Amino acid sequence: MMDAFDSSAHIYIHKRGSLGYLLLNRPSKRNAMTMQMWHALPTLLKQLDSEPAVRVIIIASSDSAAFCSGADIATFKAVADDEEAREANRMAIREGQRALARCEKPTIAKISGPCIGAGCGIAIHCDMRLADSSSRLGITPAKLGLIYPLNDTKQLMDLVGVSNAKKMLFTARVMDAEEALEFGLIDYVFAPEDLGAECEKIAHTMAGLSQHALRGMKKSMRRVLDGQIDDDAETARWFTDAHDHADYSEGVAAFFEKRAAKFTWNGD
Repeated sequence: MMDAFDSSAHIYIHKRGSLGYLLLNRPSKRNAMTMQMWHALPTLLKQLDSEPAVRVIIIASSDSAAFCSGADIATFKAVADDEEAREANRMAIREGQRALARCEKPTIAKISGPCIGAGCGIAIHCDMRLADSSSRLGITPAKLGLIYPLNDTKQLMDLVGVSNAKKMLFTARVMDAEEALEFGLIDYVFAPEDLGAECEKIAHTMAGLSQHALRGMKKSMRRVLDGQIDDDAETARWFTDAHDHADYSEGVAAFFEKRAAKFTWNGD
């Protein structure tokens, strides 16, 4: 069942079955991010994370012309001479991206058109990035005399490696989709007319798997990305306790009965 679009909001939720869309909706500015949009991200993501019917979260644009062209330059001007405002802007961006990176559910960035600066910042904090062949991606603080935040830099380096991160940040080049795929910045490239269907196909594949397993593995990956290199007592329990979970019983039964598993756990 679809919910109604809210075309008046610059960022809003749209749910369709097991998929929850978080839509950037400022087409006249190519979805340039304002501080208000950054502030809205954690709340909206929390809503999708807590909605039992939603199994996968897709970050997309309401208009295929642009995913996100970057930060709203007007914000830079507004905070330029105000140290408190600069810090508030930094924290709004940090908390928005941190909320995205730490969603319990799998996240997909569905990218078309420009995905520059803050747009790339949003995309790299998702679990997967799917783009169409019209996409252009780049991280360009060096063109503005800015220093890329450490959290974002680590996220980029974890994704594409040190060498490719340096190539991106030190040249401020904007890449086409094929080069971004070679860099490891995105995971798949599709024709523009196929992106929507292919994105939903992958999302539905995720939605049909054990949500207990996916969310548990996502927690483990976050621990590794945060620096943990071996099991502790808690992560060891995640593995052993999974054998007592209903999803494990269903998965094993489906295997022996040669049928598709029907996983019903949604986190409640």
